[in-house]
Amino acid sequence: MKNQTPTSTTNSQPVHKIRHGAVSASIWRQETDKGPLFNVTFQRSYKEKDGDTWKNSTSFGRNNLLVVSLIAARAFEWIGNQPPAKALTSRAGDYHKRR
Repeated sequence: MKNQTPTSTTNSQPVHKIRHGAVSASIWRQETDKGPLFNVTFQRSYKEKDGDTWKNSTSFGRNNLLVVSLIAARAFEWIGNQPPAKALTSRAGDYHKRR
């Protein structure tokens, strides 16, 4: 993809954003008792008819769908590369010890 930029980890900002042209994905992190949970939102930027005002939409036309799927794959990969939560790692270790 063209741009992939990490952003701050506050709840009001995505932890990572992936953009390709007018389509972007924002990855959000939520802390839970079982470790971090990630959610992804997709948006498309466009200019109003006046040509000066930028807006965002969450609907996509046929020409955007392949880009959405590629960005979704990048988001999936980015989330998968995040370090596992300690609670989940220790549980997996306990599971393997019992077997």
